[in-house]
Amino acid sequence: MPVTLLVMLSGVLTVGPSDGSLEECGDGLGSWGVGAVSLRPRSVQRIPVRTVRTARAACPKGTPAMLIRDRLDVLFEDDEFVGLYPSDGKPGLSPGRPALVSVLQFAENLSDRAAADAVRTRIDWKYALGLELEDPGFDHSVLCEFRARLAGRDGAADWLLQLMLDRLVEAGLLKSGGRQRTDATHVLAAVRTLSRLELVGETLRAALEELAEADPAWLTPLIEPEWAKRYGRRVEIGRLPGGKTAVTARAEEFGRDGQKVLTAAWAAHTPPRLRLLPQMEILRQVWAHHYYWDVDGLLRWRDGHALPPASLRFDSPDDTDAHYCVKRDTAWSGYRTYLTETCDEERPEVVVHVATTISTVQDIELTDTIHDQLAERQLLPAEHVVDSGYISPARIERAQRVHGITLLGPVVADHSSQAKAGAGFGKAAFAIDWDNERAVCPRGATSVSWTELRMKGNTYLQARFAEADCRPCPDRTKCTSSASRPRSIAVLPRPLHQIQTRNRLAQQTEQWQRSYAIRAGIEATLSQTVRAHGLRRSRYRGLARTHVQHVLTAMACNVARIADWIDTAPRPRRRATHFRTLCSDTA
Repeated sequence: MPVTLLVMLSGVLTVGPSDGSLEECGDGLGSWGVGAVSLRPRSVQRIPVRTVRTARAACPKGTPAMLIRDRLDVLFEDDEFVGLYPSDGKPGLSPGRPALVSVLQFAENLSDRAAADAVRTRIDWKYALGLELEDPGFDHSVLCEFRARLAGRDGAADWLLQLMLDRLVEAGLLKSGGRQRTDATHVLAAVRTLSRLELVGETLRAALEELAEADPAWLTPLIEPEWAKRYGRRVEIGRLPGGKTAVTARAEEFGRDGQKVLTAAWAAHTPPRLRLLPQMEILRQVWAHHYYWDVDGLLRWRDGHALPPASLRFDSPDDTDAHYCVKRDTAWSGYRTYLTETCDEERPEVVVHVATTISTVQDIELTDTIHDQLAERQLLPAEHVVDSGYISPARIERAQRVHGITLLGPVVADHSSQAKAGAGFGKAAFAIDWDNERAVCPRGATSVSWTELRMKGNTYLQARFAEADCRPCPDRTKCTSSASRPRSIAVLPRPLHQIQTRNRLAQQTEQWQRSYAIRAGIEATLSQTVRAHGLRRSRYRGLARTHVQHVLTAMACNVARIADWIDTAPRPRRRATHFRTLCSDTA
């Protein structure tokens, strides 16, 4: 992003002397939004001579950090971070350092303290950062403060990824066009898994804790003698003797206590600021989700089947962005992350787009968003390979019309009973006369009505046949299982119907299968980010901070892959085991 645009976003930039000195942020660390530190850009174009000599002597073959520095030079310039820092305040640490350190940290799955120690002690990291051998590094809290800045500014994490992608484009390792593929994986939230009973208890405990800190004098008259034992420590409830009846009784006990606090908080004489406390709002919503008032005016515990959708409910008062979801055999509470990478043979496979959503978002909702954001970055593919969860005739049509992308993936097959059985007259057996708005059945009968209807968010055209034609038809049992109603079919509008029909036929061919086989490679990327970079479990709470983790993880994956691409030295083949050698000799 140009510096002028960043200045427009943040105000006037105060530039001090570029002496390369290291100044800690003091009490400004971790206080995003207070404006405690300002930016003083420094140049790290040249690596100190002693650092180069020592690094080359210690690591003659290079390390990923050194190879990246050699090929891409300076990955992050200070001037590019103007929008993240205020124009006044105590001078802060050069932001290019924590940016690169954060990427290297996730590349090796290190904690903040371990990453800060690596800056002080590892020669290859000093080489990548352009530091003197005597440089003392910085306190580990700088990394936390830097991530908070990324999370606090909408789009800042994606912009950091864009900086890396711009360097790759300049180095000839990335270009638009070509092929890309996308897939998602689940991410576990950094919170304890709670039952519904533990959730309401923990929610009330968190609200009481916040009230005790905000206004203890107001809360004291409300406290009952049993509350110290009930909410004085973390609520942990195992199996209750008495089964479902005991659970309901305990839940309604929590409900009455919470309602007492809510009623007092919304009383006329209560200071309004108490109602605005975050945990008080969470308490109000959780009580609305899990309780109801019966006809006698009593607060009752909701049955599990009467709860709001999972996308609206909270799973923990500590992270309200984490939601429960089930996909096939996997159940989790947390998020989903979507990774899009290039897959051209002549260049390294690079992650070019990262999206983080709540767990209940469906894959197909992200297809258009990914294309639009790749267009903004000028990194659109010529062909985008996805699985059936991301594709529909409407998505195929839009991708081609708006962005010129060929969206490749299996269109969902016809789910009619005839198509599943492989016998009888499925939808494909009917001829559609679009000009006259009618359908013709295999026996030659013509539909008598043509109406538009909405199903599952899509527009369909329904053709219905006359009962006089269907009832005496000798093939009625092959056409419909209904004994009283005539046959009807619903088709998509003409352009989408033609796309659907064409793709269903094409995906049965061997050529299409070979072209689509490249999609399986994204599974390796998901495995790498999970196993090598710790993607499966979120380190932080909240959607914004979790997205920062996912972007840094994707950038770390890019570092590892680019280093492997640059390091062209042949790798020794794995030696076969004695048993395998014996089997080969006897074959």
